[in-house]
Amino acid sequence: MSFVLGLTGGIGMGKSTAAEMFRQLGHPVWDADDSVHRLYAAGGAAVAPVAAAFPGVAQAGAIDRTALRKALAADPGGFARLEEIVHPLVAEDRRDFLQRHHAAPIVVLDIPLLYEKGSEGAMDAVAVVSAPAKLQRERVLARPGMTEDSFRMILSRQMPDAEKRKRADFIIPSVTRQGAQAAIMDICDRIMAGRPHA
Repeated sequence: MSFVLGLTGGIGMGKSTAAEMFRQLGHPVWDADDSVHRLYAAGGAAVAPVAAAFPGVAQAGAIDRTALRKALAADPGGFARLEEIVHPLVAEDRRDFLQRHHAAPIVVLDIPLLYEKGSEGAMDAVAVVSAPAKLQRERVLARPGMTEDSFRMILSRQMPDAEKRKRADFIIPSVTRQGAQAAIMDICDRIMAGRPHA
């Protein structure tokens, strides 16, 4: 039976880098965002129901994420409807992943809105990737097409970093790659030694 470690953190905190570090150590990582991308791709299980709920967002048999964002911006109740469609499909994908990797000592579930969606109860422990707000802002605004308004809108949907840190079993500081790597190796060592909450 695997130890299920939830991995989360706000936008620009370095969560994707941390997830890759877990992979490099040989631990299977399930990525919630990747799961959604697969579901929206041509042949994905979400294409037909999302296209039916939001006419005009499907192009060439796949969900056009830009068109979907515009549809959601124009429809206040759209997010709730979209989640009703997509969440069960994502949960099924996660169950399949856990079944496939049931023999791995540690599996990592990379879930951006883990606390916001109340998913922590399904984890054996949670690691939060964190960096100072100034560094977070610099990282996010350096992304192509990102604006201050978009950044503020994304932050408004995420639990504050300080609250995530309070709830976490582990904190991965991502100011430097070396610091993050050291924290991740320590987390894995503690889990493997049977003292994840020490």
